[in-house]
Amino acid sequence: MREKDVPQDVGVLEENKVVAYAVDEQGHYCLTTTSGWDPVNEANRIAWEDIKEQLDEVRENIKLGKVSVLAYYMVRAQMDRPLLASYSGISSWRVWRHLKPGPFSKLSDADRCTYAKLFGIRAEQLSSLPETDCLPTDANETTNSL
Repeated sequence: MREKDVPQDVGVLEENKVVAYAVDEQGHYCLTTTSGWDPVNEANRIAWEDIKEQLDEVRENIKLGKVSVLAYYMVRAQMDRPLLASYSGISSWRVWRHLKPGPFSKLSDADRCTYAKLFGIRAEQLSSLPETDCLPTDANETTNSL
């Protein structure tokens, strides 16, 4: 695709841009920015809707006392237990324990800060669920269909 023909269809990225390869006027590959492309935007919208369903499910499990609030933030960040363990430096077994309400309520300040920093929130926020999920699909409900 020619650099001048790279689509700029705004989608879930909103004002953010991603890098794409294109061909410049001399016929060489170059990097250029794009706001998105309708098929990619639609795929991203569907993926975020799936994440929203996962968040709704984990919210219900938190209310039922099956998992801790840590599970919500893990799903929101699109992580699984091994990935969270790897990024946090906390062993997978300890992360597994922290996903249970009892052990999570006894979480040390150091572990709480580690998780909070990883999720980009304040340590106090890790104790409760946010009222809304604020996902990228919420801001752009009117997308073009394929």
